[in-house]
Amino acid sequence: MQFEDPCFTYFSASIEKYQLPERFTFPFYYQPHPLCILAAKQLQNHLTTQNQWQHNFGLSDDPNNIIGKMFGVLLVKNAQGELGFISAFSGKLAEQNHIQGFVPPVFDLLADDSFFLSDQVAINHLNEEIKNLENTPELVILKQGLAALEAEHAQQLSTLRLELVENRKTRKKQRKDLLNELDKTITDKGLKELAQQSVFDKWRLKELTEHSQQLIGQLQVKVNEFTDQIAALKLQRKTLSANLQNKIFNQYQFLNQAQEPKSLLDIFADTALKTPPAGAGECAAPKLLQYAFAHQLTPLAMAEFWWGASPKSEVKKHQQYYPACMGKCQPILNHMLAGMQLDDNPLIFNYGQGKNVDIIYQDQDILIVNKPTEFLSVPGKELSDSVYQRIKQQYPEATGPLIVHRLDMSTSGLMVITLNSQANKYLQKQFVQREVHKQYVALIEGLPLQDKGEIQLPVRGDYYDRPKQMVCHQDGKPAHTYWQVLERYPEKNQTRVMLTPHTGRTHQLRVHCAHADGLNMPIVGDDLYGTRGKRLHLHAQSLEITHPVSQEVMTFKVDAEF
Repeated sequence: MQFEDPCFTYFSASIEKYQLPERFTFPFYYQPHPLCILAAKQLQNHLTTQNQWQHNFGLSDDPNNIIGKMFGVLLVKNAQGELGFISAFSGKLAEQNHIQGFVPPVFDLLADDSFFLSDQVAINHLNEEIKNLENTPELVILKQGLAALEAEHAQQLSTLRLELVENRKTRKKQRKDLLNELDKTITDKGLKELAQQSVFDKWRLKELTEHSQQLIGQLQVKVNEFTDQIAALKLQRKTLSANLQNKIFNQYQFLNQAQEPKSLLDIFADTALKTPPAGAGECAAPKLLQYAFAHQLTPLAMAEFWWGASPKSEVKKHQQYYPACMGKCQPILNHMLAGMQLDDNPLIFNYGQGKNVDIIYQDQDILIVNKPTEFLSVPGKELSDSVYQRIKQQYPEATGPLIVHRLDMSTSGLMVITLNSQANKYLQKQFVQREVHKQYVALIEGLPLQDKGEIQLPVRGDYYDRPKQMVCHQDGKPAHTYWQVLERYPEKNQTRVMLTPHTGRTHQLRVHCAHADGLNMPIVGDDLYGTRGKRLHLHAQSLEITHPVSQEVMTFKVDAEF
């Protein structure tokens, strides 16, 4: 007897004209297959029209508890050879793990028979004990008394030390007068009295310190009786939490095509992180593949898209497709996709092959080059072809690091290269002290209302999705950009702008253009923060430096080719 799969969805539109993918999607950089786009649109229509659950994606006028969400679709073939798709959401949706029509989580912490609930009761009990002890009236009074006693001692000690300083000054003057006294008997007697006064002052300081320390120590012992109990309970809580976390990680068992299970702990053991990060295994991609492998569905292609308002830190656009994250998902998917034929990895393709690094100025100390788009400044992990490599081959007699600054692989434009160590050191100092003037031209998606402005949004690396950067007001480095409209193209809803960075953070201009608190208009062709295109429309157009030898201020300019 056959049972209908509750998560398997048939296409509502005809798919006869579509060809099936030959290989499975390379999940970390892809263009969605047409069938995945069709499936995503069908899911998006469901999200727009359904009324079974409520979730504030930030698409309405309600400003409270806005949570955008990543969704995924997996094109599959069932055991009967029928084509369809399954859907998933990352984390929870509408505060639920299970929603009709979506695949379930790999492991449900909140299931009635889950050990998590009973173990969490023990941890919650410890939390209550710790809270009660910390708020015990006796402990509060003891801490207040201890603080008051320490403050009183500090004041008494400060007052006495000031007095003793004045006493030393007085004795110093008296000794000087006594040494000028003609009667040696008077001198000896006076010096002896001064020495006794000095000893007495030291005794007073010692006596005050010991007396205060005794009183403080007596109170501290009483405080420690409570804090030691609290520390022991916190250690017990930490141990229980760590054990619970490991139990959870072991329950997350991921299958692959060969039905080989592997836990989160085992998957991340060989990574730089060692321990699975929070939320690992809750993204849409691993949930989709897990369900497919567990229910005899053959995965053919996949795509993930963002639905709703962008988070405050990241740059996510409504309905935009995004690759799987590198930090949380890559180790899991490497296991789950083992043995499957994948699309080629475009991240290791040498797009610079056949491109020239044009030299627009050269002398004995420096070169000014025009880097083409999609070309590395320095060798990467997989590719060695780069500006550095080309210049090293062309100028084998050059010494020193050569590279003074970098441009993103996708950014074209001007770079300064040094041919000796002295020039490199001099120019590096100019960059560090922000004495180098750079201007970029970009084509952005949208029409700014103002003609110019500035953006100050601190940025840092996204620890779990390199090389992306994110806005972080707590740990980010200051980033400052001036922008000015050069020309608007209303018919294309695009604008050419001049971007002048005051700081030089990684992806600064790309983030500042795309982020909701910046221009909120991604650079055309930005595959990380906007919509992928033929190229990133960002070009380092002008560069002004002081020559390391002649001290001449030199300005170079190469117009953008877009």
